[in-house]
Amino acid sequence: MLLFYIKKEHAEFISDIEAETVGTGIMGRMGNKGAVAIRFHFHNSDICVVNCHLAAHTEEYERRNQDFKDICSRLQFRQLDPTQPSLTIMKHDVILWIGDLNYRISDLDVDNVKDLISKKDFETLHNYDQLKRQIDEEAVFVGFEEGEINFQPTYKYDTGSDLWDTSEKCRVPAWCDRILWKGKNIKQKHYKSHMALKTSDHKPVSSLLVIGIKRVNEEAYKKTFEEIVRNIDKMENECIPSVTLSKREFHFKNAKFMQHQAETLSLFNDGQVPCQFEFIPKPNETTYCKPWLTANPPKGFIAQGGSVEIDLEVFVNRTTAPELNSGKQQIEDILVLHLQRGKDYFISVTGNYLPSCYGTSIRSLCQIREPIQDMPQDLTVPEMESCGEKILDIPKELWMMVDHLFRNAIKQEDIFQQPGLRSEFADIRDCLDTGMPDSLPGSNHSVAEALLLFLDALPEPVVPYSFYQQCLECCTNANQCVISMLPQCHQNVFNYIAAFLRELLKNSAQNRLDVHILSTIFASLILRSPTKQDLTEKRKTQEFFKHFLVHGSSQ
Repeated sequence: MLLFYIKKEHAEFISDIEAETVGTGIMGRMGNKGAVAIRFHFHNSDICVVNCHLAAHTEEYERRNQDFKDICSRLQFRQLDPTQPSLTIMKHDVILWIGDLNYRISDLDVDNVKDLISKKDFETLHNYDQLKRQIDEEAVFVGFEEGEINFQPTYKYDTGSDLWDTSEKCRVPAWCDRILWKGKNIKQKHYKSHMALKTSDHKPVSSLLVIGIKRVNEEAYKKTFEEIVRNIDKMENECIPSVTLSKREFHFKNAKFMQHQAETLSLFNDGQVPCQFEFIPKPNETTYCKPWLTANPPKGFIAQGGSVEIDLEVFVNRTTAPELNSGKQQIEDILVLHLQRGKDYFISVTGNYLPSCYGTSIRSLCQIREPIQDMPQDLTVPEMESCGEKILDIPKELWMMVDHLFRNAIKQEDIFQQPGLRSEFADIRDCLDTGMPDSLPGSNHSVAEALLLFLDALPEPVVPYSFYQQCLECCTNANQCVISMLPQCHQNVFNYIAAFLRELLKNSAQNRLDVHILSTIFASLILRSPTKQDLTEKRKTQEFFKHFLVHGSSQ
């Protein structure tokens, strides 16, 4: 939660208020981790306030770092002008970042920590603080500042008291709750905790910050602006805008599913006047580029003699992967860079995409006995299907992930509820697509999320779209359902996944899963709607899938 109060005398100077949220749980949308943020324009300064809850547990500092980076990249504010790109958190003049960051104290046992606290030696204790160490290594919160900590750790207490955690886990005290800032002309007046509040196992913290705000003299601004416009008009009558491009051909080698690749295009204004640039659609097209490509920024202004860097980024997701896997699309595009009142420049973007089991259909994967990247590059998936070999019962990639989880994670606490690491997903994807190494790398949580991403990326879900409505209609009487009517490979996958989940439920005392949690996570992946699901449909899909978790197959 984030509450935003404005003093009456400041209200008229505040505008462009926007609020956004983002989840950082498994698949970026499940669980209780993530952030809420608000941004606003105060006089002539853009301010953003972020409240976040990052991943828990002492050893998970890398996941907290990843959560921070995900929040920074995925939380975006819409601008009033729809032609302008969305604003990210880091595009503001002032950023205030608060919340349960969950960074802990490492390399000290609980007795040593409590001894330093009793001596009020917070300076020594702070040297073992994970957040301080990660900031010092520039792994997270680069450019942010935090005031000196002169109060004892704010976590973990017995609720309703000032006693440290007396539970069986006896957690090491830590400064989980923090306030950081980024920007110029910011001074902290105080930074303290509030021990009197005992309604939580955390103690809240507060800070008073004095922030310098930009305020433009409107009369002087108007006069200067008019003078600049007159000068620009005079120059535009004399000169045509032009730019020099750092290069006009970009090649992205070995693009992979859900792996960012970026190249930088530099524009230098070598003309006699300022210029405005914009990437524009080609004739008979509605967007300036293919959906797997973005240019950031897509438009902008360059002063005379100035330059700008544009990031050209390739990112293949569940929407664009199917046609690249099948060979119907290639990493090829032409960008048209248009200068206002100037000429157009053409930029070639090429590359090669490494086929992946992610975004490939169940039927195609059952036809391919070898790793998908062992297929001849000139042989597409549809052509491979016609080779006449006996098809597999289920995709081998699905078997590898489920088998790994069955052998290693059947009793894993919070399995399918805690996200994995992005770097480990990349290793798992490469293993599935190349067959190397022989066993899946990464943590159990990363393999679990890789399985969910696999189901989410299927071009045709486990229950094909054509059977969706029939399944909804029999959600209360699943014995008469249509699973037995599915194509054989889809039917095999459905029954295989349901059987695995039933095995997980047999160990619910250890893994803390129940039928409701599993149906909530898997129903929307197994039984996807061809259009946007409403709440009633979502409940029906969960009821439908619950039957198979409780009663087993209807066959």
